[in-house]
Amino acid sequence: MGGNEGNSHAYLEEAAANIRRQCGEIMQRSSVYVTAAWGKKDQPDFLNQALLLYTLLDPPALLASLLNIEEKMGRKRREKFGPRVIDIDILFFNQSVVDLPQLKIPHPEIQHRRFALTPMAELAPDLEHPVLHKTIRQLLLECGDPLNVKKI
Repeated sequence: MGGNEGNSHAYLEEAAANIRRQCGEIMQRSSVYVTAAWGKKDQPDFLNQALLLYTLLDPPALLASLLNIEEKMGRKRREKFGPRVIDIDILFFNQSVVDLPQLKIPHPEIQHRRFALTPMAELAPDLEHPVLHKTIRQLLLECGDPLNVKKI
């Protein structure tokens, strides 16, 4: 999850609390990382954090709950890659592969995004991508994303 509008640190905390209430138990939280905006560069830096979640929800129900949390926190989808209060993505769901119009798991671009791989590598460096058959550690080493990701 991440964001770059308002008090991003507080929004990460609020999102985690909402996820705990609505989705399941947070087993682990990565450090918080700061990185320049990806995709649309003329905006503030992002704070990002990965969560390891235990949930009884299936992937579509989890997505619906996460989108509800984003909306209640004030997320406005004005422009692709634009600034946002909070963005919560499902990067992996165990070793599941989900290919629905509204949901792709694993996240189809994770291997290209250092800001997502770095916190993931802190939590689960040996997790194997179920499609690419490479660990998070390997994906991070091979990632061509030039953006610097800095632990706070």
